[in-house]
Amino acid sequence: MAERPTTIYDVARAAGVAPSTVSRTFSRPGRVNAETAERIREVAAELGYRANPQARALSTRTTSMIAVLLADIANPVFAELVRGAEEAAAEAGYAMVLADTRESAGREREVLDKILPTVDGVVLASPRMSDTAVRQVAKVKPTVVLNREVGGLPSVVVDNPRGMRRAAEHLAGLGHTHVTYLAGPEAAWPDGVRWRALRDVRVDLGLSVRRVGPVPPTVNGGVRAAAAWAAHPTSAVVGYNDMVAIGFMRGVLAMGRRVPEDVSVIGFDNTQSAEIVTPSLTTVASPQRELGARAVRHVLAFVGGARSTSAEPVLLPSKLVQRASTGPAAPSL
Repeated sequence: MAERPTTIYDVARAAGVAPSTVSRTFSRPGRVNAETAERIREVAAELGYRANPQARALSTRTTSMIAVLLADIANPVFAELVRGAEEAAAEAGYAMVLADTRESAGREREVLDKILPTVDGVVLASPRMSDTAVRQVAKVKPTVVLNREVGGLPSVVVDNPRGMRRAAEHLAGLGHTHVTYLAGPEAAWPDGVRWRALRDVRVDLGLSVRRVGPVPPTVNGGVRAAAAWAAHPTSAVVGYNDMVAIGFMRGVLAMGRRVPEDVSVIGFDNTQSAEIVTPSLTTVASPQRELGARAVRHVLAFVGGARSTSAEPVLLPSKLVQRASTGPAAPSL
């Protein structure tokens, strides 16, 4: 005779809790005390219990799946973010659906139309949709926004203004007085924040600043920015992200310029590429893994019935990592 499958009643008896608590642990983890939920999961594993997502979806209208939408999966900054998000989802017994929206608001809406019925919550990482469109998504499923503030919605962001100030202070301390900002996509919320932050500190630090772009947030975009910079060169440059900064270095080196002897370069995000490129890239670092984990924990809390108590975003720190791509300002270009 086949062995009887383990049920939630078996798990409840062994864990010393009510069957409803076992059910919530696997279907609505935000509603169960973290220590209790961990004990229940351990007991379930020992007994060989496996929750049935399809059956649970029919009875509770949940799927134990969340969606994470990325603006560009090829951008290395998202690697650690995704890892942190997946770890947090797995800890709560959730699976994660990952979608690449290719820097397109239209693609974001198309993907969401298809997957919203199949997931319990959504994390939008650097969305390109309008605020109105993002709010419409949040009316359908619990939604958390990353790397962007949308009024009235929970979000997790990096302290970009502080990061840019540290970058500008570093350049000013090296004697630079003219700085070019290499802008990223117009629809990218961090781009506007970083440019405004640079303009805000220019008077205090005695800097003259200008903007080149927008350019794609890629190495090729940085090469294109180098050509525009060469028409009115400055002794220092800050790129929208590491990829743009690395592409810029490639472009100016091809022109016969030297980094940092002729131009100092700073990026944003502190991706692995920043360490292995030559010269190694000075960059503004942010805790991307924690960013992804925080977003998933937030959205799962809302799935579990929590309510947002503050309109303020969760703000994670940034810091400047100094490497070989910055140096004293040259007397002239």
